[in-house]
Amino acid sequence: MKKIVLAIIIILAVICFFGFKTKEVKENELVFWTLQLGTFDKYINGIISEFEKDNPNIKIKWVDVPYSEGEKRTLAALLTDNPPDLINLTPDFSAMAAQKNALYEIPKDVMVAYPEPMYPSLSYNGKFFAIPFYLTSAITFVNNDLVKKSGINVLPKSYDDIFSLAEKVKVSTGNFVEMPTVNENDTFLKILNKYGISPDKGFQSEKSKKIFEEYKYLYQNNLIPKESLTQSHREALEKYMSGQIVFLQAGANFLNIVKENAPTVYENTSLAPQIVGSTGKYDFSLMNLIIPSKAKNKDMALKFALFLTNKQNQLEFAKLTSVLPVNKEALSDEYFKKSSTKEELARKISAEQIQNIGEGLKNTRNKKNIILLTNTALAEIMSGKADVDFALKEFDKKINDFKE
Repeated sequence: MKKIVLAIIIILAVICFFGFKTKEVKENELVFWTLQLGTFDKYINGIISEFEKDNPNIKIKWVDVPYSEGEKRTLAALLTDNPPDLINLTPDFSAMAAQKNALYEIPKDVMVAYPEPMYPSLSYNGKFFAIPFYLTSAITFVNNDLVKKSGINVLPKSYDDIFSLAEKVKVSTGNFVEMPTVNENDTFLKILNKYGISPDKGFQSEKSKKIFEEYKYLYQNNLIPKESLTQSHREALEKYMSGQIVFLQAGANFLNIVKENAPTVYENTSLAPQIVGSTGKYDFSLMNLIIPSKAKNKDMALKFALFLTNKQNQLEFAKLTSVLPVNKEALSDEYFKKSSTKEELARKISAEQIQNIGEGLKNTRNKKNIILLTNTALAEIMSGKADVDFALKEFDKKINDFKE
């Protein structure tokens, strides 16, 4: 009888021991999701190993998610009681999750490492919901052959300059000054933002009407491709590579695509800063890191996010890719001041622009609806289906339904 009791005690002890060990390992496993960064596995695994070395009680499980699956899988995960601890995502989708109170609030004091103009893209109702991860800032690709044929002596710096050159280019070359993909996502809202125009202030100002009318004039007079209303930046890139447009607004990463697919155009390409509006500010595109409110290791996830975005790790990532660091110290590194090659010059121009970026678009509860309304109004105006004054008046009426 004593042997049986002793055996039961030993079995229970073993079960308890391994049970607690399993729970301990699970509690200390930090799950980290990225969006299509598997190509940089050596870099990310190196950072993970270094972090685990400094934090021996933590084991990081890295999962790389296809870009097209990111939002769907994140949404599904946020609905569970055991989501990943740290997720790489777009600011727009992150903002939607923040509006549902599904994200952990990022302490304000940690945000000093990043440029302030990014803050509106990372916050909602005065609270930060994300940490920036990496960014890009489009530059201007210039087809020098078409510039010469068009008789352009001074390169455009503003949209007003672009508007004034459109007819000159068309008459001289039969080509287009640019292909503005104004109906792609929030592209047109970003253009308006460069003029200090935002939906919450309404679109019926003289300054706003002038921009809508300019694009209508370009479209109606065949001074920009008709596809500007229906196609994306990928098609604009194709038109640039085939010599149909003089100027292209694109990320520095597209330079290699031009080099590989249109070497003659690449050799004939020079680079200039991004086209600006009346504010003189540049815009940017951002990827961020979020921590679900139901995450098991929120404090450690924040610590790892800050480690990912410190100067050293951001600089290393920038050197492996064509993206820019979000860390202010990394952005000021000598690496971004080289300009002996086109690739280095593209990086230099892009990095310099971050020193003068305008505030990102404010996150509102109905941002997607606002983007759709804006693009619809623009399409109706450009195609001649609606009068400018009428369309903008209708827009302002509808926008009131989406204001918080």
